[in-house]
Amino acid sequence: MTLFWIVTAALSLAVALLLARALLRGRRDTGPAQAFDIQVYRDQLKDVERDLARGVIEAGDAERVRTEISRRILAADSAMRAQGGEAPARRGPGLWTAVVSGLVMIAGSFGLYWFLGAPGYGDLSLKDRIAMAAERRQSRPSQAEAEASVPAAKAADAPAEYTALVERLRSAVANRPDDLQGHMLLARAETALGNYAAAYKAQERILAIKGDAATAQDYADLAGALVIAAGGYVSPEAERALDAALSRDAQNGTARYYGGLMMAQIGRPDVAFSLWRALLTEGPADAPWMGPIREQIEELAWRAGEHRFQLPPEQALPGPSQADMANAAEMSDEDRQAMIRGMVDRLSDRLASEGGTPEEWARLIGALGVLGDTDRAKTIWAEAQTVFAGKDDALATIRAAAEQAGVAE
Repeated sequence: MTLFWIVTAALSLAVALLLARALLRGRRDTGPAQAFDIQVYRDQLKDVERDLARGVIEAGDAERVRTEISRRILAADSAMRAQGGEAPARRGPGLWTAVVSGLVMIAGSFGLYWFLGAPGYGDLSLKDRIAMAAERRQSRPSQAEAEASVPAAKAADAPAEYTALVERLRSAVANRPDDLQGHMLLARAETALGNYAAAYKAQERILAIKGDAATAQDYADLAGALVIAAGGYVSPEAERALDAALSRDAQNGTARYYGGLMMAQIGRPDVAFSLWRALLTEGPADAPWMGPIREQIEELAWRAGEHRFQLPPEQALPGPSQADMANAAEMSDEDRQAMIRGMVDRLSDRLASEGGTPEEWARLIGALGVLGDTDRAKTIWAEAQTVFAGKDDALATIRAAAEQAGVAE
């Protein structure tokens, strides 16, 4: 560190000396235009003498040129004196000006570094940065500490009937602690209402009930609820849930996304970028982590030193192929209804577990309306209002589908 200050001081002093030299050298004031002309004529007289000495011109010609130039010098001198002009003079700032300017530059340079730089902070090698990230990972706040620092979330603006149903569900599962289906419904309902702490507690109970049968997605769902409850922070408790998910399925997209988020938070943007770029490449386009990754990965790439990274174009959402449409046209009414119900059920399950776009929610409600399942469409519409509370554009899209299905208020 001492060497850094020595080199910095030497460079600053060298620049200050160059500046002082330039200031002391000053500049020549050319004065009036006639003074400049006189100087030019005098230079021409010298050129005539040189040309005569080299034999370039004859003596008679040299005399005539000298006479003409002298005449012009006298005319210019008379004009300058008539205007009150003076001969060219040499002027420039004094020594004190140069010294003060140099001191100001040196003091300003050190002052700016002290304010904007990191005095006393040594150069960090890759090894040191990895060690610091590991230490930050071990000493980061717990889930409880993170939740305590997060402002209380505003309750979701849910329909009264939906809130009453959730309240009854809470009472029911409280009396039936081993009711797996009840706790799964409660975890979804609490998430929809924005009660993320209650949601991850319900998810913990799901894991306890399932035991060894718990899946990677079960643990990934727990990690997601913990992260959201902590305001987007991946706590040690959430990391343990992620590890459990990845030990069961190393390709689980939810766990890999949150794992990358944790690496970014502890100071390993290189690892985070690698994880997120792989997810971005693999897809699918409608995966719930694709949107957040696309919003953040360019900045993450810059932090990771990947300056040539370019965000790939967004892929279109998947849908029925032309072959699927052709096959559906050839089916009987019963088979077609069964196929549509299967697609609706798959979409419903994915929206419940992973979320989705407003268009997908609208598609589900519209499909249920076509199938005549208005009770289920009404329930999905009520849930959508809690999920997209405060997002007027999204709700307008879903409301249009609900109105078409005849389930909007």
